Amino acid sequence: MGLSTSKFSILAGLLVLGLMLPESAAAFRCGSKLVKDGMHEVEVVAICGEPTFKKQLGYAIRNVNIREHRVTVPGWTISRSPGYYYPAEVMVTEYVYNLGPRKLMRRLVFEGSLLVSVETLGRGYRE
Repeated sequence: MGLSTSKFSILAGLLVLGLMLPESAAAFRCGSKLVKDGMHEVEVVAICGEPTFKKQLGYAIRNVNIREHRVTVPGWTISRSPGYYYPAEVMVTEYVYNLGPRKLMRRLVFEGSLLVSVETLGRGYRE
């Protein structure tokens, strides 16, 4: 009652295709570690090192959890992060990582020191 050769080939092909799919637009790998939404700037720098380019984009008004003193990350709901919120002005910062000529560059946007966006840019370059 084993798998026939054709069924096994189809399953193996689907597995390979699944592994080739791009990672989530909200995450990427630095070495063997995953960088994803909600991480603090300090965590990202500890994993990936200093960015190739860093720029302060300005300020934005966001809800801050009084108990945790953390900015709410888009997509989180009050049911996931209970507490009381108040509007606060937070710094918006952009990091760009050049991961080399064989990889795509990444643009990270932080609001209040929390990662809220990861974008893929063009190919990296030799420094």
